[in-house]
Amino acid sequence: MKKYLITTVIALIATFSINAQEAKIKVEKGDLLEIVKPSSHEFKYINFPKKNFIIKRGGIANDKLVNGEEVVVTKVTKEKDGSTTISIKPTDGSRFYQAIPIVTVDFEKAIKSGEIKVLEI
Repeated sequence: MKKYLITTVIALIATFSINAQEAKIKVEKGDLLEIVKPSSHEFKYINFPKKNFIIKRGGIANDKLVNGEEVVVTKVTKEKDGSTTISIKPTDGSRFYQAIPIVTVDFEKAIKSGEIKVLEI
């Protein structure tokens, strides 16, 4: 009987500690973020246009131009499914790939995948 009680207590503690680690990060207009190099060769949750569209707009389609870029949140939108979509632009006033002024990001998925990170002030 003691073994069952101890196992139950350990399981409850593990459950509560896992839930505590899944704390949501709040994002507001004006927050600073950094674009991090994606684990794959393309960004999945930062909605950059396709390479051919960037080139047609006179830009340079090279991911090195956006890796490590500091960005500011310009708009925060809560979707019906509970996810958060944000709009970002570079803090220095330039454009992404020298062609795109603002892009949207699926915030929770981008944070979880490591495509963006929140800069501490």
